[in-house]
Amino acid sequence: MAEAHQAVGFRPSLTSDGAEVDLSASVLQEIYLSGLRSWKRHLCRFWNDFLTGVFPASPLSWLFLFSAIQLAWFLQLDPSLGLTEKIKELLPDWGAQHHRLRGVLAAALFASCLWGALIFTLHVALRLLLSYHGWLLEPHGAMSSPTKTWLALVRIFSGRHPMLFSYQRSLPRQPVPSVQDTVHKYLESVRPVLSDEDFDWTAVLAQEFLRLQASLLQWYLQLKSWWASNYVTDWWEEFVYLRSRNSLMVNSNYYMMDFLYVTPTPVQAARAGNAVHALLLYRHHLNRQEILPTLLMGVRPLCSAQYEKIFNTTRIPGVQKDHIRHLRDSRHVAVFHRGRFFRVGTHSQSGLLSPRDLEQQFQRILDDPSPACPHEEHLAALTAAPRDTWAQVRRSLKSQAEDALEAVEGAAFFVSLDSEPAGLAREDPAASLDAYAHALLAGRGHDRWYDKSFTLIVFSNGKLGLSVEHSWADCPISGHMWEFTLATECFQLGYSVDGHCKGHPDPSLPRPQRLHWDLPEKIHLSISLALRGAKTLSGDVDCHVFPFSHFGKSFIKRCHLSSDSFIQMALQLAHFRDRGQFCLTYESTMTRLFLEGRTETVRSCTREACSFVRAMEDKEKTDSQCLALFRLAVDKHQALLKAAMSGQGADRHLFALCIVAQFLHLQSPFLDQVHSEQWQLATSQIPVQQTHLFDVHNYPDYVSSGGGFGPIDDHGYGVSYIFMGDEMITFHISSKKSSTKTDSHRLGQHIEDALLDVASLFQEGKRLKRGCRGRGEEGPRGYRCGPLPCHPRGSMAPMPSTNF
Repeated sequence: MAEAHQAVGFRPSLTSDGAEVDLSASVLQEIYLSGLRSWKRHLCRFWNDFLTGVFPASPLSWLFLFSAIQLAWFLQLDPSLGLTEKIKELLPDWGAQHHRLRGVLAAALFASCLWGALIFTLHVALRLLLSYHGWLLEPHGAMSSPTKTWLALVRIFSGRHPMLFSYQRSLPRQPVPSVQDTVHKYLESVRPVLSDEDFDWTAVLAQEFLRLQASLLQWYLQLKSWWASNYVTDWWEEFVYLRSRNSLMVNSNYYMMDFLYVTPTPVQAARAGNAVHALLLYRHHLNRQEILPTLLMGVRPLCSAQYEKIFNTTRIPGVQKDHIRHLRDSRHVAVFHRGRFFRVGTHSQSGLLSPRDLEQQFQRILDDPSPACPHEEHLAALTAAPRDTWAQVRRSLKSQAEDALEAVEGAAFFVSLDSEPAGLAREDPAASLDAYAHALLAGRGHDRWYDKSFTLIVFSNGKLGLSVEHSWADCPISGHMWEFTLATECFQLGYSVDGHCKGHPDPSLPRPQRLHWDLPEKIHLSISLALRGAKTLSGDVDCHVFPFSHFGKSFIKRCHLSSDSFIQMALQLAHFRDRGQFCLTYESTMTRLFLEGRTETVRSCTREACSFVRAMEDKEKTDSQCLALFRLAVDKHQALLKAAMSGQGADRHLFALCIVAQFLHLQSPFLDQVHSEQWQLATSQIPVQQTHLFDVHNYPDYVSSGGGFGPIDDHGYGVSYIFMGDEMITFHISSKKSSTKTDSHRLGQHIEDALLDVASLFQEGKRLKRGCRGRGEEGPRGYRCGPLPCHPRGSMAPMPSTNF
């Protein structure tokens, strides 16, 4: 998602003011420290890892094995083939009276060694099995005999009842691709967007790189891949996120939306109470590792490492580099309302506060008439300032208001109680959704603490949203948490008839603590400047959200196509109609098949995609010809997607090569060109991961409408999309108002038209046109080819059953 903006802005050798970054450390030292950090993380998790470390076995299996050995001894059998007697001889002689104790200890030691050997064998076998990626490369809907055998073996070796981190020790490490293959894939990806002369020059630079520098840089990456958990992830987090000096607002943070058509209650404090309680329930499950690991095809586990920093986490600004501060626990949340900050405890002596108690605390804040202190109202704008500026100001702030700053940075998460309503409005559905997205992405520039791992935003009409900091994890992780939160607060916790949380509040609870900031005079100007910059950045963002309801995932499945590839090709067609040219396209996909994997880039603008788009714009081409080219483009996209997921993408490898070159102070014109590219279209699909929590057939309105991110380039677009059930797709588009080349609403119209045009290539899709334009014709303006349905319900929506 928003990582595309950070990747585009990545310049490993420069700070924001153009000064050289000190990368004088030896590359070997950096690799050593990278591995040391990996091992330190493993040691910190030791106690949790005990249960997950013996998985797929369990502690009870040791007891069973020991009992079996003792039973064999009772029956005068020796399953150890004499090893137990050898162990007994090595034990101290405590006299004849302790002879039986020596026998029990020897049997216990033998059982432990045998148990450990069996666990090690299971881990090795499972890691070898999980290193197989042939299932990814098979045609959609087909499964070969080797893959069926592989699935059966994975099920056998995977054990039962896994915990969240059970598979971490068995996940393979991300492989370092062949540098020749990476360069070939890169050249293939840029061919559609370069002239013949530019491409030939790029090819010359690539060959020079392969001949002079590639082998040395590749050797260092191979060394790191053997020593560290992942050869690229820690550098990606450091150089793309933590060393970026840009504002987090719009450039890095992304947002998640509430239900589109319904709001379970219009009572702001009640919605906040249920949502906060649900989030803390999720944290409780997370701490106990009761969240099930994500399994592809029901058997292939994904890495769960990113879940560790969802809560109690803050990104602390630094002059040259930020760092992530994560606390083991936090028993309060920080709340912002009308320019004031509060500390709200989330636990009492008996445990987690009930939703009704939390509602009472939030209502007390809403009813508090005290005004904000001078400059306190706009203090949070500093977190939207350039990172080096905020780092310098924070030093003064910490010395003068350490307790208040610690209450915010040490909170489980940040809560913003907004004074304005948001969400879909019947009077103007298009404009209201756009305003909703803008409020979540940027707010007013001073009402979010952008450093926190996430901010829960509760609007005055009960609508919810999230603003998420990107460095600690990627969208699927926060999305998983958000799905649980919406389902739990709505379906499980529920609301009373009058819209309040269920239960009765405890009036003896201490009131929320107002935080007081002793702001030194010298930072008043910094706050004003930060606010001005935040408002400028916020005012320049053009957000557009629209649900496409003509068809959804079910229609694409009936066409026997990948839903993601279908959308990506439609986006290529829409962007070409919008700009009249092709551009490099950034699509984010995950590499969590590997230990500590994060993301890889799929370059969706391929030669096959360009051929399809040109055919669609050529009125002499028939539908059958366009359909044939479309299928070729989809197949190519699927091949790139599967290669990226299996660790054979090009961009992360090129990034890591560039970092090593910087450490070695090697100049590479080829790598310089790679990282000077302009991505004018960044795309991302938001996955729906927990379909069992929602009944999309009986209650299709109770599905999250996804989220979005800011534009990645001053003259580019950011586009995300989510499949809402089987019959709707929601798109989130962003661009800069200051650009004369982009218009989020114009691109939205092109996307809708492109989807309908692509669908019309199929026999079933021809009836979906409904009078909309055909290929090459001008389409109608206005809100989407049919307005959003206005449901005949009040602000209190009917509740589905809670037996999910």
